[in-house]
Amino acid sequence: MVNDKMVHILIINGPNLNRLGMRKPEIYGSKTMAQILLEIQRALPEVRLTYFQSNHEGDLIDQIQAFEGDGIVLNAGGYSHTSVALRDAVEESEVPVVEVHISDIKAREPFRQVSLLTDVCAHSIIGKGTGGYVEAIEWILGIS
Repeated sequence: MVNDKMVHILIINGPNLNRLGMRKPEIYGSKTMAQILLEIQRALPEVRLTYFQSNHEGDLIDQIQAFEGDGIVLNAGGYSHTSVALRDAVEESEVPVVEVHISDIKAREPFRQVSLLTDVCAHSIIGKGTGGYVEAIEWILGIS
């Protein structure tokens, strides 16, 4: 809680992040998103979390545009590097959006090293593993 108000955070995961724990564990770790969400709730029980994942760009945009809480944690996956439409939605968001990348995109393939979202997000957490989700929420709590 911040100022006696329950903080509401939306976590959005983009394409292929439904495969966390199974897809390339050497890069993304072995935890599933269900395990990560449980860790977040244990670390930050005062935060109301809503979680959304989609492999479809428009669904991610719809969630950003509709959200009326306190902040968004966005791991846009591959759309971070390709989606001008998602960038536009983030730029127009009325709540702070924190970009999260589990891996260090700067140390990955050249096409992954540029995020179209970074300069329109309020903050970015890159390469901190799945702990980046908690760090992103803590950052939002610090500005709420």
